[in-house]
Amino acid sequence: DLEKMESLRKRIAGMGPINLAAPEEYEALAQRQSFLNGQLSDLTQAKDDLKAAIQKINATTRENFRQTFSDAREHFRRLYGVLFEGGEADLVLTNPDDILETGVEIVAQPPGKRLQSISLLSGGEKTMTAIALLFAFFMVRPSPFCMLDEADAALDDANVERFVNMLKEFGSRTQFLIISHNKRT
Repeated sequence: DLEKMESLRKRIAGMGPINLAAPEEYEALAQRQSFLNGQLSDLTQAKDDLKAAIQKINATTRENFRQTFSDAREHFRRLYGVLFEGGEADLVLTNPDDILETGVEIVAQPPGKRLQSISLLSGGEKTMTAIALLFAFFMVRPSPFCMLDEADAALDDANVERFVNMLKEFGSRTQFLIISHNKRT
């Protein structure tokens, strides 16, 4: 028994001094843990709410982009044919599976040429293609004001006439400020 008592005394001594403030410290730590758990719960809820809002915004953005792209594409194809008096053009999504990260490629086929990327067109053809795209956007979402600086610089006389006719057509909806050295414009 003496051995057992000695063993117990050593164990008690090994435990160190008794902390009489332990119940108060425990209560303070329990309250702190409860407060932090509440904060964590609030943050988790806020994170879930943000994720839901992002998903809703992304869904709306996807739908708006699809509709706007479809409308602009349709108008662009038609206006290209009008400005070039023939030919074909198209807008193509570079990554249609990921509408939020996709790019848009412009392909064009002026009358008498084969379908090609816009980068391979002449200066005048690029200008007329850009004008068709600009006015296609105006048809989707009209702007009350537009400034064009030397937009007709690369155009020959026939293309300037078609450009001016397009400006006149859109002049009732949009006010144009045009900087040009071309007397016809």
